[in-house]
Amino acid sequence: MANLFATGRIVDLIVALMLLELGVLIVVRARTRRGIHPIELAVSLAAGMALLLALRSALVGFSWQHTAMWLVLALMAHLLYLKFRWGTP
Repeated sequence: MANLFATGRIVDLIVALMLLELGVLIVVRARTRRGIHPIELAVSLAAGMALLLALRSALVGFSWQHTAMWLVLALMAHLLYLKFRWGTP
């Protein structure tokens, strides 16, 4: 288990589960016509994934610039999600 964290593979596992979640929720929405719109869902999950990839970057010792890039991408995805949720006047 320690190796999963030391190599950052734990993040890869979580990202894979998030992609599976995205697929399942898209299928459920297609069948039931209920749930979050797929684009909003993808943007929301993208924000979380970018945060996880920033964590992975830090765990494996990448440069601070690489980690910062993922954090900026997470912020951008989060702001886009807020725009979707806030709606337009």
